Amino acid sequence: MEQAAEIEEIIGSLARIAECPSDYAADWESRTGGKVVGILPMNFPAEIVHAAGALPVIVQEDDAAISYGRSLLHEFYCGYTRSLVDQAATGKLACYDGIFLVDHCVALLGAVDAIRFELPDTPVFLAQFTASMDETTTRPQIAGRIGELRQRLEELCGEPITDDAIHRSIAAYNRNRGLLRRVYEMRRAGRIALSGRQMQALVKSAMVMDVEEHSARMARLLSLLEAQPPAPSAKVKLHLSGHFCHAPRPELFDMIESCDVTVVDDDIYTGYRFISTDVPDHADPVEALTGWYFARNNNVPCSTRAQKTVDWESYLGQALENTGAQGVIVLVPKFCEPHMLYYPELRKEFHRRGIPHLLIETEHEGLALEMLKTRVEALVEVIRRPAVIREPA
Repeated sequence: MEQAAEIEEIIGSLARIAECPSDYAADWESRTGGKVVGILPMNFPAEIVHAAGALPVIVQEDDAAISYGRSLLHEFYCGYTRSLVDQAATGKLACYDGIFLVDHCVALLGAVDAIRFELPDTPVFLAQFTASMDETTTRPQIAGRIGELRQRLEELCGEPITDDAIHRSIAAYNRNRGLLRRVYEMRRAGRIALSGRQMQALVKSAMVMDVEEHSARMARLLSLLEAQPPAPSAKVKLHLSGHFCHAPRPELFDMIESCDVTVVDDDIYTGYRFISTDVPDHADPVEALTGWYFARNNNVPCSTRAQKTVDWESYLGQALENTGAQGVIVLVPKFCEPHMLYYPELRKEFHRRGIPHLLIETEHEGLALEMLKTRVEALVEVIRRPAVIREPA
């Protein structure tokens, strides 16, 4: 098989798994006899589920139109939480032996209550991670929550979770994140020309697959990509930002890139935010996972966390300097309060730095791509305008 064709085949197979995680989970369960644990975004330490011998699967937004879920959750909840509830009501979460989460917002808590109502026999456990990162009590609280997770997973899986097992899982996930980060580095450097749809498929599949299996495919993919000639582009370079919890629609990436644009970096959840930070090498695995929680917000700050020493807007400004991105598209799911409340701070920083930017609000259904395309084209024109003005008459 030619290199280009094998690259397409690997990415295509990962994309299919990412789009149908329940099918993959059912196949994995039949092959291994292990339990499948559904986990909810964004800061859950999947390593501890893996160490229990179970498959951690980050539950994705479903493509189907919301039907029964409309009677269980208000319309002013975000599309992801309404999709979660609809999946519970229509039997699509039946493949999970338990649902675990550590993050919360009003919408996600409402969704979890509805899931408990619809799935009374499925264990649903919230080990709430403190969002205020600067308090002296936060670190021991997080360590305690991880201990609670460990105990609940031992009860669910019927086996003790040893420190050695957690260390092995940490090493496996660090390797996987490193492989994915290498792809991101190659994209930033103009070495590869993978589309936004393809990049998201790589990360989303990592969220739902057995980590060793995913790493094996990524290692092969990297060897093929590194053998390809560089792929420099004269297109406008953009950074995509935001979209916590769930994946933007692939067709949104396609539309943006059809406007003579190349996406060189992102900090979306189903992108660099998910893979940005390794778990530190520490003798105590609980302390290591606790440290990872804090390090993530230092590396890629999030508006859902409160920390005085870092801020998202400064991170974005520096990220654009590092990659040479010429503008930012901020993707905000409709009704995402943590993001919308923080957006004015981003906008002020963009204006201060003279960074062209565009806010796009997304929804589970009814994405007006043609209207949005006009706005992206206008952003591209604004970015190109100084170069046009400098041209001689």
